[in-house]
Amino acid sequence: MTDDRGFAASRLPERVVACRRGFGNVDRKRPHHLTERGAVRRGVTRSPAAPLMARMMGRGLAGQRNTTQSEMDSKEQRSALRAAVYRGDGRAVVDLLGGVGADDDSLQLAGDGVIAAVMQGVDGATELARKLVVGLRQRGWDGDDELADQLEAQLGSRPAAMLRGLPVDLEELAGILEGDPLSVGGRIDITTGEVWSQAAIEYAVETGEEDEQTGDDPERWLAVHGEGSREGYRDMELFIASVEDPGRAERLAVAIRGRGAFRRFKDELAGWPGELERWHTFSEERQRGRARSWLAAAGYRVLRLDRRDS
Repeated sequence: MTDDRGFAASRLPERVVACRRGFGNVDRKRPHHLTERGAVRRGVTRSPAAPLMARMMGRGLAGQRNTTQSEMDSKEQRSALRAAVYRGDGRAVVDLLGGVGADDDSLQLAGDGVIAAVMQGVDGATELARKLVVGLRQRGWDGDDELADQLEAQLGSRPAAMLRGLPVDLEELAGILEGDPLSVGGRIDITTGEVWSQAAIEYAVETGEEDEQTGDDPERWLAVHGEGSREGYRDMELFIASVEDPGRAERLAVAIRGRGAFRRFKDELAGWPGELERWHTFSEERQRGRARSWLAAAGYRVLRLDRRDS
């Protein structure tokens, strides 16, 4: 028996086969017990064709995704995009996305950069923002609706959400939400947006820089509790469902069974540098969206971090 893409269903975990068919959902809890709105309502499949934003713009990258040149181009573009977003350089973001669009697995990252570009009045930013909204709504991962709402509010096409703005680094927040089980958790300084890991908090207490009582002040701190590995495991399942090579997909599906799944999964991917790079991109994008969603559920929206002078 094979699934709709020719994979031996009996040899792949049922949840992975379900992902390939676009079914299956995992209930999960957010702050205040809010549940996910549908990270997999359409399944996560990856086309070897041009990226989503590029298709919407009528442009595309030549060649298949698994070619060496395509992988290099994608890696270099994402690296340049990440640097531009980090600096808050709206002009650079528009220049990068205006040529080929945002890769399907970079919409969250691109969205933060486009918000900066719109705020800076960069030519072409408004058109990019509208196209990103469409892409985010269609993809429907955690945090996509929140980012789309923020883009539309910046464009003036919808009222701003009743959320308090906070200049938080989403990658740092994701790190304490879903990082190493021994070090997850921490807090956010709601006066500055600074993310404190549990290790940083303990160090501050041990060195006398802070006492334990002031560390619990709700007027200054937003507590962050680690959410465990469930979502990270789900990411591996969804990623496997997007792998086009049947043999690789099967080996990865076997690797995530039982204890030590994350280590075995990465060890297996290490033999395929292109897939490993794609996994890092996919995982970071998913985590970025979940961090945004978590923050919104706690009553906050992400403000742009201006690092242009850094």
